[in-house]
This record gives sequence, C-alpha cells and structure tokens, in this order.
Amino acid sequence: MTAGISTAAAANDSDRKLTIVNPKNLYDPTPNGYSTAVIVRREGRVAYISGQGGQDNTGALSPDFAVQVKQAYANLRAALDALGAKPDQVAKLTVFVVDHDMSKLEILSSNVKEMFGKTLPAQTLIPVPKLAIDPMLFEVEAVVLLD
Repeated sequence: MTAGISTAAAANDSDRKLTIVNPKNLYDPTPNGYSTAVIVRREGRVAYISGQGGQDNTGALSPDFAVQVKQAYANLRAALDALGAKPDQVAKLTVFVVDHDMSKLEILSSNVKEMFGKTLPAQTLIPVPKLAIDPMLFEVEAVVLLD
C-alpha cells in the first residue's frame, strides 16, 4: 500500500493506528502542516474533540492571533491528555480562522508541526467572519482514534 505515498510522509509502522497518505502525484501538503489523507482502522474507538479556542484557563483571550493559536493547541493537547491520547492519534483537524489571509499560514503551520511533528493529520481550514465569542480569532477541533 506504500505505492504512491511520499516516503517523507509515510507513517505505516506496525504499531501505528493511523496511516498517513500523501500521494506523490498530488501537491505535498506537509510543509503547510497537514497530510492529504489519513487511514483509520475500522475497529478503533473514535473521539471527537469540540472546537478549542485560544482562551486560557480563566477564559481570557489575547487579542493577538498568534497567542490564541498557541493557546488553542495547548487546549487541544489538554483535551487529548484527558482522553489518554497522544497527538499521533489525531486523524483529522478542522480549523476556523477569523478574517483569514496568507500571513496567518506560517503561524498555523508552525503550531501544527510543533504539536504533531511528522505525523501530520488531515486538515481543513475554514475562513469565517466570526466565531462564537467576538474576541475569538481561531478555533481547532479534532477527530481522534483512541485505540
């Protein structure tokens, strides 16, 4: 099954629960912090983590986009920890960015790569005019394979 999979992005060790697929005949998304597809075993339990924003543990939000993104990923990590899961068990991320523009991509990519390393989940970025709370600039939700 490794035919057509970029060697740098293949993650098909026998102890892995997810298989990352980045076909060589498609654009390589890994520099931008995501993979084209992720295969999840059918028999595993799946958890869905609600959107995590950039609020700290008091509920405060920085007005700075980069600070919110970093905090949102810290919040996502806390949710994973509560499930007993690790970042390499995340199959899919959906991120919502208020007033998205290309200048925000580096911030997004660097945070994803910092958290996930080379095991980059599939990901969709959705630009939005606003989120649930007016000062929110970023939100990330995840689909996680627990076992």
